[in-house]
Amino acid sequence: MTATITEPRVALPGRDAYRDELTRIAEEDPWVVCLEADLGGKNHPFQRAHPDRFFNLGIAEGAMVDMAAGLAVGGYRPFLSTFAPFAALRAAESLKLTLGYLNAGVTVVAPYAGVSGAWFGTTHHCLEDLAVLRSVPGVTIAAPYGEAEMRAVVRAAARSGKPHYIRTGRNAAYTSLPGQDGELSLVAWDSTGTSGEPCLVSVGEEGTRLALEARERHPELAHAHLVYLDHDNLTRAAAELAGSHRRFVVVEEHRREGGVAEALALLMPRCEVVGVNAGHSWPAEGGDHHEVMARLGFDLPAVLSAAAELRRPDHQGLS
Repeated sequence: MTATITEPRVALPGRDAYRDELTRIAEEDPWVVCLEADLGGKNHPFQRAHPDRFFNLGIAEGAMVDMAAGLAVGGYRPFLSTFAPFAALRAAESLKLTLGYLNAGVTVVAPYAGVSGAWFGTTHHCLEDLAVLRSVPGVTIAAPYGEAEMRAVVRAAARSGKPHYIRTGRNAAYTSLPGQDGELSLVAWDSTGTSGEPCLVSVGEEGTRLALEARERHPELAHAHLVYLDHDNLTRAAAELAGSHRRFVVVEEHRREGGVAEALALLMPRCEVVGVNAGHSWPAEGGDHHEVMARLGFDLPAVLSAAAELRRPDHQGLS
């Protein structure tokens, strides 16, 4: 008898996991609709399964958000997707009015966040979206790491019927931390670390990848992963973090201003918080995702350096 060898399934990138999960949800919920900005091509799974509830709006992002608002008022559960810079920045006014003022139950899924669209250049980079969306009251903001987290976040958004902004990358496919496939933890502890050592706080796909790599080098470091980044969730997460540690390195593919490090520093005034982020530069050269991040100073050496700096007893402040 010949044994059958089953190859392990490769994890899906965040944007593909979103499309697949939403298609499954729509099989049970006839009120779920999907709007896209011409990103899915002819093989979009939702379009194939539910063509009467799929709308391709092209490069009219503001109109797409406005249309989603109308659908939500009509009782539907609209999910819309476009590049992060075009969702959070080009359609910012429509997002503010739809997700904030109207509190419409619209979920925005924004791939190509950070500099994941590396070769596409500065116009397709988005290092400011958390700052924009975190300033709009009532929006639940998520940056899942890996397929399981993305699926869980999409399911939670569909159940809640509340405004959501979900940030993801381009093609990177990661395996979520253990236990993050059901009810997501407010703080997912990868490791509580050695007593007195700094704690890495990871945000999003690349922030979490770098934190995991840093802990491989230094197992004594603690590592806490955050999925939900809006003010209400960060306030609760900060209480849990500050109850366990006093020094933190927040790793996020975002500008310093308006990011999670800045928010946690204000929420944990008795703790030391430093940020490893994309700084203030504008990438002027192409390259793959990791090459562009490194040019911005967002790489493993920067994380390790920040953790080492926090070990100094005279260190204070946010960077």
